[in-house]
Amino acid sequence: MTICIIPARGNSKRILNKNIINFYGKPIIYYAINSAKKSKLFSRVIVSTDSKKIANIAKKYGAEVPFLRSKKLSDDFTTSKEVIIDTIKKISSEKERYHCCIYPTSVLLK
Repeated sequence: MTICIIPARGNSKRILNKNIINFYGKPIIYYAINSAKKSKLFSRVIVSTDSKKIANIAKKYGAEVPFLRSKKLSDDFTTSKEVIIDTIKKISSEKERYHCCIYPTSVLLK
């Protein structure tokens, strides 16, 4: 099994709500979720977020949001690596061979 993890924090400083801003009729995060699902490379597509709004949108487009990320891992200084490790631990997928990180703003990913 290969697991896709999409880290999508709610409080963007430069572009407010960038992960869910409308881009050609869909929230930006839709494109990352859709690409991951269409690729058929992943057994699970997980969104790690601290935002209920992002969580609801991610679920609407078929991603799993098994938990809301802690405030401690949702600041400007938290690395993607920390978020990915936290997600792997929380979903108990340490034994899976592969985990892939796709950023929610990867709208042109194929």
